[in-house]
Amino acid sequence: MRLKLRYLSILLLITLVLGVIAAPQTTSSAQEGATLTIYSGRNENLVGPLLEQFEADTGIKVEVLYGDTAELALQIVEEGENSPADVFFSQDAGALGLLAENDLLAPLSADILDLVEPRFESVDGLWVGITGRARVLVYNTDAYSPEELPASVLELTDPQWKGQIGWAPTNASFQSFVTALRVTLGDDAAKEWLEGVIANEAVVYPNNNAVVAAVDSGEVSVGLVNHYYAYGYLRENPDAKVANYFFPTGDIGSMINVAGAAILQSSPNKVLAQRFILYLLSQRGQTYFVEQTFEYPLLRYGEFELAEGLPSLDEYITPELDLSDLSSLQATLELLEEVGALEN
Repeated sequence: MRLKLRYLSILLLITLVLGVIAAPQTTSSAQEGATLTIYSGRNENLVGPLLEQFEADTGIKVEVLYGDTAELALQIVEEGENSPADVFFSQDAGALGLLAENDLLAPLSADILDLVEPRFESVDGLWVGITGRARVLVYNTDAYSPEELPASVLELTDPQWKGQIGWAPTNASFQSFVTALRVTLGDDAAKEWLEGVIANEAVVYPNNNAVVAAVDSGEVSVGLVNHYYAYGYLRENPDAKVANYFFPTGDIGSMINVAGAAILQSSPNKVLAQRFILYLLSQRGQTYFVEQTFEYPLLRYGEFELAEGLPSLDEYITPELDLSDLSSLQATLELLEEVGALEN
């Protein structure tokens, strides 16, 4: 399907984004030879090629520390003003909110913020969404039809799903989903849901790719993942018996989260950092994510071809949720440890 996004009438914004690619050597003399340090919660296999292309297009050298999004966010909090990071490229909004609450982020320029809808960036302009990702229930197509799947993620505590659920509690996107449960339903309800799924003998996997593979093999019948994992798996395994199921009617189980970026207040390379974020939000950067990682583009103009079967963001009925409210990451980690979903 073709997704035709709104074109901005302000040609200056188009010029700015295209200029990120067209003028690779326009750094100031004070920044000649500077290296941009990026802490990335995005997997190297997913974003490494794009970061290499950024270096080639702009002449700006980058050093990247890859790791778990939550762990990197907590590391930056611990490092404080002494953090070597210039940019934090997060897998989810919650970790970005944690840094914002600790006054560790620098305001982004209007040139960046105007490229993305307000619902996909922080209300105070401290971080911006780069791509969108929907939570889904991936299911084995031999085991179930869509009509047989639950109407809400909350129904996975029903005994009929005992032994059939796969999840990856260490994944940052899953942790943001649990935070969303806490924010929308309350801590007690979130705890009750987690305990119910655990009582249903949910099988723990190290990551979302492993969840999808387990669904395909029949080891489990359904799994809680982001939408693009099934697309990536099907690209490598065209005959796989997996498909995405989007919970209907704005259910919290199909929330839209973002992978986002922010600039550290302590960074001495803020101009280069802004150029990097503009690059991620350029037509080239957004096309990379659409074609290579099957994510939603968040650039407000342009034309992109979404993965087959993926509803457009304009069509998608999402729950009422402010992504800035997902910052209570530590409380979520403590809850997951309390119920036994995470090891202490």
